Amino acid sequence: MLLLMGAMQMQMIARGYLTYDLTESPALLGIVSAGFALPMLMLALFGGAFADRLERRRIVQLGQAGAGLIAIFVAVSITTDTVTWYHLLAASMMQGAVFSFLMPARQAMIPQLVGQGQLTNAMALDAMAMSATTLLAPAVAGFLYNVIQPDGVYYLVAAMCVGAIILTGMVPKLPESTGTGRAGVLNDIRAGLSYIRGNSLVMALLVIGLTSTVLAMPFRFLMPIFIVDIYERGPEAMGLMTSMMGLGTLGGSFFIAGLGSWQRGKLLIFSSFVSGIALLLVALLPFYLVALWLMVLLGLGDAGRRTLNQSLLMEVSDDQYRARVMSLFMINFALIPLGVLPAGLAAEFLGGQMSIGILAGLLIALTAIILVTQRGLRNLR
Repeated sequence: MLLLMGAMQMQMIARGYLTYDLTESPALLGIVSAGFALPMLMLALFGGAFADRLERRRIVQLGQAGAGLIAIFVAVSITTDTVTWYHLLAASMMQGAVFSFLMPARQAMIPQLVGQGQLTNAMALDAMAMSATTLLAPAVAGFLYNVIQPDGVYYLVAAMCVGAIILTGMVPKLPESTGTGRAGVLNDIRAGLSYIRGNSLVMALLVIGLTSTVLAMPFRFLMPIFIVDIYERGPEAMGLMTSMMGLGTLGGSFFIAGLGSWQRGKLLIFSSFVSGIALLLVALLPFYLVALWLMVLLGLGDAGRRTLNQSLLMEVSDDQYRARVMSLFMINFALIPLGVLPAGLAAEFLGGQMSIGILAGLLIALTAIILVTQRGLRNLR
């Protein structure tokens, strides 16, 4: 995971900055960032169904190989001086297809490896490791973007994916799920959706994941607008800003790792408030040094939303449906670009600060509604 997610963090920095460098258009930046949405919306449920049928480790390895091939495609396009924003859009779409199968299988593996009793701690450890990649990889990518050029960054991403394939092969072979039987894949998907509809707690966790993710995450993809147009800085500044976000996420993950089962539902809702307040302050205060510290606050909110939401979802889901539940959770991330696209269009006409300020206000308001209406989620420990 360190290698794969580090590679994806580096690729996100390189792709976002390269897109804006090629086009100087917030709208096209939003479109490229939105590229992975449609494949994930179409394929995520299939990915969950396959992960509940087949050996999950093998699915993860195939997905890692696909991510490496996508990076090589972009790197060669840059090296041959043929790259356009269309290439970056195609790579974004292919990455969405790959992650539709990779991520549900990967997340569903964790309870099999550690057991239910240690799941929250395992998810916190997973989040800490992911936060380490968010802390280091963007800063490295921002530095290397100028040193070895964007194609060099993409070749390095491909090499990291190869390393991830090798290390995943060392994970013990896990048993296949016995919950699907001989039913077809479409029947498996219908059964999974029926299970989710009948479980109100799973549904509530998916809803808060949806609202907080769609409204909080677009800022990461629109960050080049702030770096270039508002702060008037370069890719190194963008890498440092993202790394400060990772620092906050790392600190929040350490806290959650030692939390145990204390008021996790309330903390999940509180984390969403923290993200909304941090984004609102970023929109109101156009100063780079202030934004660096606000990234720590935003990272703290991220840690609570991501770690607690996923661990609680996996805890309350039966193993035979777990990958299908996580595939629906993955659709939340597919919907991120659907927030990025209108935010990018709004930034084109209203400016980046106004666009992010609107998202922040919506996030705070919707989180308040969830706090008032979702008693079962509030009382979840």
